[in-house]
Amino acid sequence: MSKICVIGHFGFGKTLLNGQTIKTKIITEEIENRFGKENVVLLDLAGGVKKIPYLLFKIPMVLAKCDNLIMMPVENGLEFLTPVLKVWNTLFKRKLHYVVIGGWLPQFISDKKWLQNGLMCFHGIYVETNTMKAALEKMGLDNLVVLPNCKKLDILPEDKLVFPNGVPFRLCTFSRVMKEKGIGSAVQAIMKVNEQLGYVAFSLDIYGQIWEDSRAWFENIQNDFPSYVSYKGCVDADKSVATLQDYFALLFPTHFYTEGIPGTIIDAYAAGIPVISAKWESYSDVIDEGKTGIGYEFDNLQALENVLLQVASNPKMLLDMKVNCVEKAKGYIPETAISKLTEKFGGGGITITSIH
Repeated sequence: MSKICVIGHFGFGKTLLNGQTIKTKIITEEIENRFGKENVVLLDLAGGVKKIPYLLFKIPMVLAKCDNLIMMPVENGLEFLTPVLKVWNTLFKRKLHYVVIGGWLPQFISDKKWLQNGLMCFHGIYVETNTMKAALEKMGLDNLVVLPNCKKLDILPEDKLVFPNGVPFRLCTFSRVMKEKGIGSAVQAIMKVNEQLGYVAFSLDIYGQIWEDSRAWFENIQNDFPSYVSYKGCVDADKSVATLQDYFALLFPTHFYTEGIPGTIIDAYAAGIPVISAKWESYSDVIDEGKTGIGYEFDNLQALENVLLQVASNPKMLLDMKVNCVEKAKGYIPETAISKLTEKFGGGGITITSIH
C-alpha cells in the first residue's frame, strides 16, 4: 500500500466551523473511506506560526514514507509550505497535490512570481471553479484540475420538497456570522423592503458561528433587530438539510469577491432551496441564473432590494427552481468530486495514520 500525507487545518480537539476546516475534514474523510484508515499521516496547521518548528521537523519525515502529499492551506500557510515542500521534494520526488480552499488564489499570487514558480512543481493544483482555472492558466500554470467544493449530505428527494406559501417568505443566511459575509446587508435590505411594501413580506433567520473579531459588531446590530430577524445559532453539519428545507430561499450577500464554491450554497441545493446571491467572481460557476437562483450586482444593496421586491411580487419564480436545486446538488457530493484528486495519485492504495 502506498501512503499519503494530508497537511491541513484540522483543529484537533476544537470545534471549528469555518470553511477551511470543514473542507479539509470532508476531503480527508472521503480519502479514508475510499482507501482505508490505517496509515495516512495528518499534519494539523491549526496554531499558526507556533506550528512552524513542528512542521519543519515532520515534513521530511512524512515525505520519506509517503508517495503522495496533499496540502490545504490558506494564505500564510501557502507561503510557508510551498518553498519548504519544493526544496525537500528535490530529494524525495513525491507527488505533491494542492487542494485550494475558496477562490482567492489567483488574486493572491498574481504579483508573487516566486510563489507561482513554486506551485509549478506540484503534480496537481485542484481549484474549485473554471473561473479560477482560467485566471491561473494566464499566469502559466498548467497543472490545474477543477475539483468542486463538496459536502457529504443527504440530498432531499423530490417528493419531500417543501413548497412554502404565504407571507412572510422565510429567508436565511447560513455562513460565518461576520460583516464581510454581508449579514448586515441582508438585515438592512429586508428591513427596507418590508418598510417599502408596508407589511412583513420577508423574515430572516441568521445561522452560523459568530466570528470572534465580529462579535462586538454583531451584538451591536442585534440590539436593533426587528421581530422578524433573529439569530438561530450554529447547526451541526449533518442537520443542515433538515434545518434549511422549510425555508423559501437562502440569502448569500457576501462581500468576499473571491469566494470559490461556498459550502452554504451546496447545503441549500441539497435542501431544495434556491439562492439569492451577490454576483461574486465565480458566481456563474455555481449558480445557474434563473434556474437555481437569482443574482444581483456585487456589493450593491439597492440591487439586492430590487431583487427582493421582484420576488415578493412573483414568489413562484423561486418555487419553480426547487427541483433544479436538488439536481444541481448531485454534482457536489464527495464521491463525485474526489475522484479527480485520487485518480492522480498513481499506483497502489492509501493507508492513513494521524499525527496530532
